[in-house]
Amino acid sequence: MEQDQLRVLLEQVKAGALDVDEAMQSLRNLPFEDLDFARIDHHRALRTGAPEVVYCPGKTTEQIIAILQRLRLQAHKALATRATPDVAEQVLKEIPVAIYHAMARVIVVPGQQPAPAKDPNAVGSPVGTVLVLAAGTADLPVAEEAVVTVTELGSPVERLYDVGVAGIHRLLSQKDKLFSANVLIVVAGMEGALASVVGGLVARPVIAVPTSVGYGASFGGVAALLTMLNSCASGIGVMNIDNGFGAGFLAHRINQRCA
Repeated sequence: MEQDQLRVLLEQVKAGALDVDEAMQSLRNLPFEDLDFARIDHHRALRTGAPEVVYCPGKTTEQIIAILQRLRLQAHKALATRATPDVAEQVLKEIPVAIYHAMARVIVVPGQQPAPAKDPNAVGSPVGTVLVLAAGTADLPVAEEAVVTVTELGSPVERLYDVGVAGIHRLLSQKDKLFSANVLIVVAGMEGALASVVGGLVARPVIAVPTSVGYGASFGGVAALLTMLNSCASGIGVMNIDNGFGAGFLAHRINQRCA
């Protein structure tokens, strides 16, 4: 249950449109629902502003479907990350309204209740744009995971792809986009130098995401991770290797706080 959904529920009780027993039924899963193999945190959105997200690797398809179905009953939407095409195919059979973003490997399941209309002038409403940069085409799965995450959480997002340091003029030709963004996510593999370059150009928070793209000496993304951690440019935070979801989540939160 999200904050806006709870507010509507309480207002209905206050107005007499909903009795207390019906309201209690809506809140029956406080604080979590035990499915034996998973304890679903339905009220995470009340604490953090975003519902629980399903990480697919390591779970059976049946477990993923069961969790998504239960989340859908209580939240406006549910996300499942790192979903393979086979998993997505089975989820869409059981939940036809679901959408699979193949490049991002993310399944989005709309909630059964429409999201309440939000006041665009309310405190905490995102006011800026999150810009997602990818050094190369091979980095796009991680970049798109960030894009889908930011979009579904509610922040405006723009893309700037294939602007790695091997052709730095491609990046410099897009300075207007760089300077207008509120938060920047920089996704890069190989040596991961793009984050340092961007961090030295902009006066906004930069979230660096190393990817596992690269030849043997990149050590599955460790080389890019170390480059980003050792950046001499200020204002850069570094996510774990390939963690586009985490970067998108953090970027949205920063964007909200800037409102």
